[in-house]
Amino acid sequence: MDKILYKLDTFEGPLDLLLTLIQKNKVSIYDIPIVEITAQYLEAIDGIEEANLDNTSEFLVMASNLLYIKSKMLLPKNEEEEDEEDPREELARRLAEYQQFKEASKELRKSEFTTKEMVFREPEKIKFPMPEYDIKHDTKELIDAFNNIFQRRLRKAKPEKRAFSKIVGREKVSVDDMVEKICKVLKHNKRVQFESLFKADDSRPEMIATFLAVLEMIKLNKLYADYDEKSDDFILTTEKKNG
Repeated sequence: MDKILYKLDTFEGPLDLLLTLIQKNKVSIYDIPIVEITAQYLEAIDGIEEANLDNTSEFLVMASNLLYIKSKMLLPKNEEEEDEEDPREELARRLAEYQQFKEASKELRKSEFTTKEMVFREPEKIKFPMPEYDIKHDTKELIDAFNNIFQRRLRKAKPEKRAFSKIVGREKVSVDDMVEKICKVLKHNKRVQFESLFKADDSRPEMIATFLAVLEMIKLNKLYADYDEKSDDFILTTEKKNG
């Protein structure tokens, strides 16, 4: 294996480094030789804690993810696991999406100087009236619903990132990021089930941050919760319930 000479401060993040390694090895992002790429990635981030980078944790979280995928690939599969999704598939989707954005940014950079002398109209500031919501729900009901979801996910969850504690530090999840994630979901679906906000591969910090984001949005009247007996779950919506 060639000696890795990359400097981490030249990469925008772990996906940028990973994509560079894949291109260097001339392999497809949809058929990553996970053992070789993981070894090269770990060599590249060796000593990262001394590098004093702002996004150090992102590189380490990716390292834990690569090690998890590697372990899944190396372990023998039983008959029930034969039809499971390739553990590399989600990573390949993220890399493909990142590659598209990276190529698009290069094209936009080309037009940077052509628009330099152009004047653009300032965006209008639109004020939205805060809706009034008179229906009150006991917070304990949402907490109970969250606890039920949380316990079910724990029984099915894969090893968390902290299982690789010798490599990865504590995972930090922003409540603001989860608010943004919920807003994106509600942009396409005006009504969603509370449980649908929690994905099967969410870590404990991600689940807790998502729950806190829901409570914060309800507090600010940006989100409303209503219990649905048919689905035995809360329905979240951006629209105020009439009556």
